[in-house]
Amino acid sequence: MSMPFYVSPEQLIRDKADYARKGISRGRSVVVAEYAGGIAFVAENPSRALHKVSEIYDRIGFAAVGKYNEFENLRVAGVRYADLRGYSYDRTDVTARGLANAYAQSLGAVFTSEPKPLEVEVVVAQVGPEPGTDQLYRLTYDGSVAEEHGVVIIGGQTEAVAGPLREGWRADLDLPGVLALALAALSPDPAGGPARTLTADALEVAVLERHRPRRTFRRLEGAVLQSALDGGAAAAEPVAAPAEEATGHSGLPSDRVD
Repeated sequence: MSMPFYVSPEQLIRDKADYARKGISRGRSVVVAEYAGGIAFVAENPSRALHKVSEIYDRIGFAAVGKYNEFENLRVAGVRYADLRGYSYDRTDVTARGLANAYAQSLGAVFTSEPKPLEVEVVVAQVGPEPGTDQLYRLTYDGSVAEEHGVVIIGGQTEAVAGPLREGWRADLDLPGVLALALAALSPDPAGGPARTLTADALEVAVLERHRPRRTFRRLEGAVLQSALDGGAAAAEPVAAPAEEATGHSGLPSDRVD
């Protein structure tokens, strides 16, 4: 008669954590950063159909890395949670903190009870009415929740760039400035090669704009994104940019694209 194979709970938890971390580290990173006009989401993502960044509710955005089908299920569940709560109570009762708590319960339940954890890392962000009132919550594969301030990067090899990213962030950055900071964090080659030059075609960028009425989420694509990137590159260089290239938040069109 064969003896059952025994694994200690500590070893089982370590194995699950290592498995999830390895899966997440293979994905391309996402930077979420506050700026003077709201919150920016910058992801290295050449796909135009499979989004890493999405809208959840009026003033709440979602960013994730890892397995697409797993974080897409989380996004859909978040939208349903927000819609139900907003309909049952009031739209102002839908908050990033409540959504982060719901995600934490789901992630923690899967991590402890299922044989395979979810290979995802998530950021839930809510833009506030004034600078300093924004909310950023980072959730990991085991359901842990951390409240972040200013800027956060998830996925990929984050340890090497997280420090310089936080040191370079300032609360008074405009949109081109925060995009330049995010690109500097995303440019290092994950394989250890020379830094890359990321173009607009390789990026997925969206913003939660503080002073937009009700629905604040907007994707930046095409010429609008290129204009913002050019403004950030010009601000980072010592040479003066032509007047038509010095675009800022106020130069973006107001119509919503998503």
